[in-house]
Amino acid sequence: MTTRDDTGPFGPQGALPPLPEDWERCLAVAAHPDDIEYGTASAVARWTSQGKRVTYLLVTRGEAGIDSMHPVQAGPLREAEERAGAREVGVSTVEFLDHPDGVVQYGPDLRRDIVRAIRRHRPEVVVTGAFTVRMIAGVTNQADHRVVGLAALDAARDAGNRWIFPELGDEGLEPWGGVRLVCMAGPERPTHAVDVTGEPLERGIASLSAHAEYTRGLGEQGFEPRAFLTWAARMAGPALGVEAAVPFEVYQLMPDGKPPWEE
Repeated sequence: MTTRDDTGPFGPQGALPPLPEDWERCLAVAAHPDDIEYGTASAVARWTSQGKRVTYLLVTRGEAGIDSMHPVQAGPLREAEERAGAREVGVSTVEFLDHPDGVVQYGPDLRRDIVRAIRRHRPEVVVTGAFTVRMIAGVTNQADHRVVGLAALDAARDAGNRWIFPELGDEGLEPWGGVRLVCMAGPERPTHAVDVTGEPLERGIASLSAHAEYTRGLGEQGFEPRAFLTWAARMAGPALGVEAAVPFEVYQLMPDGKPPWEE
């Protein structure tokens, strides 16, 4: 078992700073139901317990995710599991964009859909998944994850420009340039982490456990949520100097205070 004094895979104790938490609203953007639950949901549980508002935006309904179940049946089932998992960590607003599972395309249509959600919910923080080919522990990233992560990063900046997707103005959606941070979950090279020791991790485990039918559908590739999430959080914990943590790669879109050349 990893202890606080161990040097973990993300560096020695205290190698990662805590992710800033001086904000109130977050939009979590994911490709599929259950993506957020692989760690990020534990951080979400911490944030909602602090009174922050977190909204989920799912690009697909995960209809291609269960080999033994036709997409017509799998989509509604996975939507229901996602809503149940969200409730476990204090999230009441879960929205779906209905892009096709497995073949999500990067481009203006996807970016526009995410910009629309950002302008409606006006988050200060956007959380999404890594867009790199390799992710945490060298795992090869899935195609939809890569596309959605990059689109979410780009949309966070697009949302503040009234001349990108000006048709959204006709919908009454004014530009929102208030996204300060875009946080990538599951990164190969994290820059920050969130302490999820105790109750946040427990609630994150309950959130992933809500995806029971999906997990069963994985067959031999399936796993037990408690064992997996506990192991992953304890692997990341030492780099933050805590028992359990969730790592992120953070992109800062707005500087803190004055830029150095103005000081």
